[in-house]
Amino acid sequence: MKTFHITWLTFFFCFFAWFGMAPLMKMAREQLNLTKDQVGNIQIASVSATILARLMIGRLIDKFGPKRIYTWLLVLCAIPVIFIGTSQSYLSFLIFRLAIGVIGASFVITQFHTSIMFAPNIKGTANATAGGFGNAGGGAANFFMPLIASGLSAIGLCTSADSWRYAMIFPGIMLLLCAFLYHRYTEDSPAGDFKNLDMGKKNKENTFLLAAKDYRTWILTIAYAACFGVEITVDNFAPIFFTDSFGATIAVAGMVAGIFGWINIFARPVGGILADKIGKTWGFDGKTLLLASLLLIEGIGLIWFAKSGNIGMAILMMFVFGLSLKMANGATYSLVPFINPKAVGSVAGIVGAGGNIGAMLIAFMFKAKANHLSKNLTGDHALHKDLIDYTSAFTLLGYIILTIGIAVFIFRTVMAQKQRNINELVFNPSK
Repeated sequence: MKTFHITWLTFFFCFFAWFGMAPLMKMAREQLNLTKDQVGNIQIASVSATILARLMIGRLIDKFGPKRIYTWLLVLCAIPVIFIGTSQSYLSFLIFRLAIGVIGASFVITQFHTSIMFAPNIKGTANATAGGFGNAGGGAANFFMPLIASGLSAIGLCTSADSWRYAMIFPGIMLLLCAFLYHRYTEDSPAGDFKNLDMGKKNKENTFLLAAKDYRTWILTIAYAACFGVEITVDNFAPIFFTDSFGATIAVAGMVAGIFGWINIFARPVGGILADKIGKTWGFDGKTLLLASLLLIEGIGLIWFAKSGNIGMAILMMFVFGLSLKMANGATYSLVPFINPKAVGSVAGIVGAGGNIGAMLIAFMFKAKANHLSKNLTGDHALHKDLIDYTSAFTLLGYIILTIGIAVFIFRTVMAQKQRNINELVFNPSK
């Protein structure tokens, strides 16, 4: 399906642009003389703007459709991505990083679009596949952005110190290209574009309130904070964790952290497929039990990751907790379309915002729990380098996820599916 493939590809480059600065933060930190607290504030800014954007965009796509809203989002967010390289101070860098965070709302549009394009029995698979392929953009950014930066300096277009500035132009251009493809070659729904169906007039209900009144929306919001919120945290902090804790180079740290992002290609789709299969037999309760189990495995893996004594064990445990985390992402959004079929966009927006609220709260925790270190890099000489240790932060995060997993397991029966006719779950423009 043309719309499906353009949707996940667009989402891929949105994540690529959103996390394009993560593997380059070490370079920006040194050139702009950023302190530990300033780095923490920047990481918080990168996820906080997405919260409001996701809440607002859910209602907008319910009314105007994904095609128009996605196109405008891509064009507007390309601006801060391209121009973050002009930053000369902490404040300007912080503002650009905050503005770039709005691109995270692309996730809500992606999940809405795949939800209304596919039949109920494969909504989880479609959502998880599009989300997984798109989320892999975060891993691709960690892998390729250091290579792009070093390549630009190697061919003489810029100095090594300024290479991060010029490298960010690439994802900005890709956003503009995706805006053209999305507007030119996709449709809002199987029945056509919303403007031709006059959906704005037909959908007079406040879909945001419909979504907010359902307690299951908020249970999924907390669960998503525990999985996607952690994913964003690892995308942002893993490169620095590997460089400062294990002495890895920027390129190696980017490649290692990239493994975490690339897991999305298969892990999130597997979570959605498995949830769909379980749902056929055990329904809503079975899907929720799967979600709780994945969160428990994620928590244990995070604790083990934090306590790894060497980079080899850290990579292995990052794969383990990353696999369960991304499967949990897929399992969560296999449940989202069935909360309220009249407000799919708003439910997706609230739950998606929950992931970023979790990421923002975790970023505050990381800022508070980070330890400032100074290592002697030249043996007997007096040269020292300032480093940041996030070991205790990752450990505490693991215990928090364990607690949430247990809570979802206990309250899974509260989320018993309301009885609905299967036809109510299919997009119907005549209603």
